Amino acid sequence: MAYLAVNVDHVATLREARGAKYPEPVAAAIAAETAGADGIVVHLRGDRRHIQERDVKLLRQIVKTKLILEMAATPEMLGIALDIKPDVVTLVPETREELTTEGGLDIISHQDNIKNAVATLKNNDIDVCIFIDPDFDQIKLAHRINADMIEIHTGAFCDADSPQKKAAEFSRIVDAVKIGYKLKLLVNAGHGICYNTIKAFKGLVELNEFSIGHSIISRAVMTGMDQAVKDMVQLIKEL
Repeated sequence: MAYLAVNVDHVATLREARGAKYPEPVAAAIAAETAGADGIVVHLRGDRRHIQERDVKLLRQIVKTKLILEMAATPEMLGIALDIKPDVVTLVPETREELTTEGGLDIISHQDNIKNAVATLKNNDIDVCIFIDPDFDQIKLAHRINADMIEIHTGAFCDADSPQKKAAEFSRIVDAVKIGYKLKLLVNAGHGICYNTIKAFKGLVELNEFSIGHSIISRAVMTGMDQAVKDMVQLIKEL
């Protein structure tokens, strides 16, 4: 069975929308772990639009499973990661204009910077994942620069507006997962996955972990975090 890492960014989004002290992403993380999550994910962005450095520090103290820090490969973020020491860093692209991460990290165009970031993190005993599109050349390069794992960007599949496009995008994901697995990388999947699209991954046993945030937090608004996480865990068990 694949693991489930729950992203609690959007609990902080709701907090920051009012400049309030609640809801508390740390409390959401505790509830997610209690409900069966195998890890907690947060993206500390340069613009601090949701998760704050304070949140990551507190999460490092309370997360009992695995703390995954998504971040850009910048000197500022590397310094924070080395200070906080998450279990895993997932390197992601980042622009100020985007609503959410819009695609995978282009390792080919930024090879030296990403390679140096990977080496710095690994030398400090932090496992490194790279968030990339389902592209063979990107996966091979992730392997070559010694990443421990990759997270395949599933957004194009989840957001496809026709059965034909969905089928084509999912075929790319399957190929990418199998290639990464053959290269002995741990292969995760994330972005846009919801309670419906998760079902498409049935039988793709090479997947190590799903990283899911928005759909779980959205359901939690209606049902509570406990039920929202348990519902997703059950769907993953059925894959």
